[in-house]
Amino acid sequence: MGKRNVLKVEDIHVSYGPIRALRGVNIEVNEGEIVVLIGANGAGKTTLVETILGITHVASGRISFMGEDITHKKTEHIVASGICLVPEGRGILPLMTVMENLLLGAYHVKGDISENLKLIYSLFPVLKERSAQMAGTLSGGEQQMLSVARGLMSAPKLMMLDEPSLGLAPSIVKELFRRIIDLNRAGYTILLSEQNARQALQCAHRGYVFGTGEIVLSGNAQELVSSSKIQQAYLGGVRES
Repeated sequence: MGKRNVLKVEDIHVSYGPIRALRGVNIEVNEGEIVVLIGANGAGKTTLVETILGITHVASGRISFMGEDITHKKTEHIVASGICLVPEGRGILPLMTVMENLLLGAYHVKGDISENLKLIYSLFPVLKERSAQMAGTLSGGEQQMLSVARGLMSAPKLMMLDEPSLGLAPSIVKELFRRIIDLNRAGYTILLSEQNARQALQCAHRGYVFGTGEIVLSGNAQELVSSSKIQQAYLGGVRES
């Protein structure tokens, strides 16, 4: 028996005025997977994750989450149903403490959040050490860890990460991807939009490659790493976002 389908995007079209940002995009994410979106800057990766979360309006097509049609649902409903987005640029609140940022991530969670916090501290022990520290005084890598951890506080059924490695030092990027693999092993389903194609494909199960506003290639992550098209466009020293 196959894994349960968590997210299904069917023939999605999105426009910004006369600009067709997404054209006939289809993706699926199954329970327990890390699925990666790769492609050049402006190809549509961020537009897609924002469309899934209801931030961007769908012109046509259908988005299903855990079997429910969420195509035209409000963002608050989508978040409450179990999707979280860790946005590009982190989006932490710098004048609040680490703990206050984490508690904000659990604002709509009913009941005890101590188990969520315990998991987060096991994955990111530095956040426990710095729980009373102002978030803005953390290093760039620590702020990204906090951004991911804040998303985890909602115990999401699907976690979407948009360009998490952007602006981080190579050593921190490696650590970040190790943590993403740890999250997946802990049971989290992840949709990852990422400019570091090699690292992303190495940690993912499957991937989708964006051209301008459309999927031009998809498949098993290892197959994509081996693809001559992917190697030439994304793995030959070309840094894309």
